[in-house]
Amino acid sequence: MNLELTAEHRAIREMVRDFAEKEIAPGAARHDRTREFPYENVRKCAALNLLGAMVSEEFGGSGLDTISYTLIVEELSRACASTGVIVSVNNSLFCHPVEKFGSEDQKRRFLLPHAKGEKLGCFCLSEPGAGSDAGNQQTTAVRKGDGYVLNGTKNFITNGVAADSALVFAATDKAKGHHGISAFIVEKGTPGFRLGKDEVKLGITCSGSVEMVFEDCRVGASNLLGEEGMGFKIAMNTLDGGRIGIAAQAVGIARACLEESTRYAKQRKAFGKAIAEFQAIQFMLADMATEVDAARLLTHRAAWTKDQGGRFSLEAAQAKLFASEVAMRSAVKAVQIFGGYGYMNDYPVERYFRDAKITEIYEGTSEIQRLVIAASLLKD
Repeated sequence: MNLELTAEHRAIREMVRDFAEKEIAPGAARHDRTREFPYENVRKCAALNLLGAMVSEEFGGSGLDTISYTLIVEELSRACASTGVIVSVNNSLFCHPVEKFGSEDQKRRFLLPHAKGEKLGCFCLSEPGAGSDAGNQQTTAVRKGDGYVLNGTKNFITNGVAADSALVFAATDKAKGHHGISAFIVEKGTPGFRLGKDEVKLGITCSGSVEMVFEDCRVGASNLLGEEGMGFKIAMNTLDGGRIGIAAQAVGIARACLEESTRYAKQRKAFGKAIAEFQAIQFMLADMATEVDAARLLTHRAAWTKDQGGRFSLEAAQAKLFASEVAMRSAVKAVQIFGGYGYMNDYPVERYFRDAKITEIYEGTSEIQRLVIAASLLKD
């Protein structure tokens, strides 16, 4: 693996950085405060073809590699973590599984418009009783005639407020455990599919998280992704890639903490001099800078490993675990450096602090990542 970015990578990074600073960052605090889904941000990202970054050009995407994708998510998340995860979910949790496991018909019907940003997708795995225990799906899908009837509730669904299509996991044969889970693409407007309560969250407040309810929701057999019983495999493969996106989001948040803290430390004066001159502040900045670089390198290694075509579960878990915890540690330090102002929502580090926490939870908690890593170490 070459640690240096290619000229193409650097060009993508600079393009998205400039876009995010000018178009996304100015409205981040307002969206956080109002909790309004940032439709305009999504439209602008779609215009740059960022919503299908890794999808092949044949199906409306940019055909970029995974390192390019991590650069995109990092830059967007540095400006607005909610926008970063919205783009990540459409890329990693909807477009990727449809491209990898979908039929040609499904790719034309679903992948093409979502990769082009004409539509937005979401991923429905979590349930009130099935978070880390993803195999414990209580949502059911019963075969009836030429289709399936879905019943159940999903929660914490990012993009759910605005999504045109949902990738839904349901038990088609409970007796088979996780081997009896299947995946379905369900479109907005399908009878029996409705949005439940809005999820009011600590951070990433405008990412459109919502409960989704299926009540005798009938979908055609052509909406089954892959084969019956493949759902758990599809979900785990999808989450491996999704964890790379969340690692990149965490790097973006951590970098925002570092950059804002460095700027503030040079300006803020105490005891007659800039606080940047105090060793205690210097040590915090040094630790933040070192960990941000380390987290980014782990994220790029996971992305590179994925692009080689082999297994990358271990690398994705390590990147997601470390980067998310770096984001949280960096946010804590940032608030401390800002002092009382860091606790006020007049300054962005208060938002970074709230946004950082979720990166340790969704798409696999830190505890789940440690289990994945330990399993790799202990296997025969």
